[in-house]
Amino acid sequence: MDPFYLIFGTLIPSLISLIAIPLLPEKNKSAGAFILVFLTALISSIPAIQVLCFHHIVEAEVFLNYPIGTVLLRIDPLSAWFILIINLTCLCGSFYGIGYMSSYKDQKNNITLHWIMYVILHTALIWVCMVQNGLAFLLVWEIMSISCLLLIIFEHQKSETLRAGLIYLVQMHMGVALLSVGFIWVYIAEGSFDFAAIGTYFSHNSPIILFLIFFIGFGFKAGFLPLHTWLPHAHPASPSHISGIMSGVIVKMGIYGILRIITYLDSEWLRIGIAMLILSLLTSFYGILNAAVHRDYKKMLAFCTIENIGIIGMGIGLGLIGKGTGNDYLFYLGFSAALLHTLNHSLYKALLFFTAGNIYQQTHTRNMEQLGGLIKVMPVTAIAFLCGSLAIGGLPPFNGFISEFLIYTGLLDGMKSPNVELNVLMILSIAVLAIVGGISMLTFTKSFGTIFLGSPRKSFDHPPKEVSVIMQIPIGIMIGIMLLIGIFPNYLLLIIQPVVQVFNSAYLPSPALAVLDPTLMMVGRISFLLIVLVALLYFIRSRRTKATEVIYGPTWGCAYIVPNPRMQYTGKSFTKTLAKMFSVFTDEKKEYRELQDTDVFPTTETHYISHYNEFFETRIIDPLDKRLLRLMNYFSFIHNGRTQMYILYGLLFILVFIAATFLNLI
Repeated sequence: MDPFYLIFGTLIPSLISLIAIPLLPEKNKSAGAFILVFLTALISSIPAIQVLCFHHIVEAEVFLNYPIGTVLLRIDPLSAWFILIINLTCLCGSFYGIGYMSSYKDQKNNITLHWIMYVILHTALIWVCMVQNGLAFLLVWEIMSISCLLLIIFEHQKSETLRAGLIYLVQMHMGVALLSVGFIWVYIAEGSFDFAAIGTYFSHNSPIILFLIFFIGFGFKAGFLPLHTWLPHAHPASPSHISGIMSGVIVKMGIYGILRIITYLDSEWLRIGIAMLILSLLTSFYGILNAAVHRDYKKMLAFCTIENIGIIGMGIGLGLIGKGTGNDYLFYLGFSAALLHTLNHSLYKALLFFTAGNIYQQTHTRNMEQLGGLIKVMPVTAIAFLCGSLAIGGLPPFNGFISEFLIYTGLLDGMKSPNVELNVLMILSIAVLAIVGGISMLTFTKSFGTIFLGSPRKSFDHPPKEVSVIMQIPIGIMIGIMLLIGIFPNYLLLIIQPVVQVFNSAYLPSPALAVLDPTLMMVGRISFLLIVLVALLYFIRSRRTKATEVIYGPTWGCAYIVPNPRMQYTGKSFTKTLAKMFSVFTDEKKEYRELQDTDVFPTTETHYISHYNEFFETRIIDPLDKRLLRLMNYFSFIHNGRTQMYILYGLLFILVFIAATFLNLI
């Protein structure tokens, strides 16, 4: 491919955004950004599709000055898969954002910066998947992180938004520091920043320590336990289409980085696979447990992202175990499940965040305890949220069922191993994954019931109504793709075959797919019949009730005639028992004024507020922060505000530098 096409074709829309978006009229900025994102997606999708369909790698070289040198840009099947996921999610997000950002039209400068950063973020995400040089990779990785930060703090006038942005920034730079250590380590050992040098290093050294450094560095972005604490802050603080992009593709860049490093592993697959499977099980369980108890629906979705990162990690762990034990079928199932779940999660989690944005735009609250009965005024949003809930719960006929089915199949196949310890791990993994699925259904039953069913718990100044059509279109597109994956999963696995081969070039996935294909075809047919059955029942019901007069009356209350909305089941009461069962990790804090013995008939107003703390943040990170701050306070005398002292510091530095140079010459 022409290097000019690959390099400048993806950069030109971002360069245009710096000039065009500020000059566009306010009402056209969102549409202009969508057009630029569409152009970038089109230009980058063409080579990605060619790679997946025709199985040839696209390459281009960029010559930069020292110390970076020659930067190789490569689109192999792994890069192509992630590029297509990025383009699909970012396109839907920018289209949804046209309608969502219309309510912020009074913030002209903010919107201009917002859409410029969105276009730049999209370009940076694509370049992260193409760059094959360590230093250049860190550069585009930082551009991705900083542009995402500016998108997160759109509502920077809110202190909690700035705090969320700061937490995100600190943790991302901790990850970048570790990635820098990893690339420098390889450079010192092999004399090159090219990614191929990582494979050279692994070929004659133990990969454990270096892989761990890279894993933690990328794990901050992905949100593995305990590197996840930025997610519950950043997702609620961001505009909803940015939350969808973060959950859909930005955390997946951490997954991409881990998978890219795995492609260079030359040994220790079994040990790394077991460790990754165990960590992923803990991540998934911890994420869904916290999702179940939280009543901020965007924070709930953030913890669900952590859960699904754990499920993707399970697939990667199974794939590595399959490679380490020589079980080709397990290898194929594991990596196929991980790659497919990456796509599936991007679709239904972006869908859920978009529906959450619909709710927030109409109610201006994220507390589900203040909502209720929205299905009557927002039926399209309610149906879309229900579809996303079924998909994330792993239920047919949606796409989430397919990838989780592959993981279950892999775990069952892994139990055939003669290794007893490995069999026990597989059995425990099946149990944990089943529990995670059950709690996931509990979580979304609570959320859907509290938000959409029952009666309104609060009256709003502006009664909620259904969102504009422009916000419904991307939601409908995502639901359509989710159903297609659920009905035709075997065709998608054909596309994934060359991506799986990246992890073992000598392996041919066709035999494994031949074994799996009949089962998946049957699953697809049953899913299709289920859709037809539901549509048929709905059609019959609509025809029979069309001429019938519908009369609404109050719910029968066993002769109690004065019910009120506060008597409804709440989200907290729905999961209270679960929270008590795992109170070590779901620490509830309550604020209320206790009644005194003399308050037989209280006359003063009281209040009761409760919330759940995040275990790792409150028990580990916050105490460490306090100790670090206490240590730094001992050095506060250095910043005394005296110009004379600062000049003295400069002179001392010069003297030390001269002395060091002199000693070096000796």
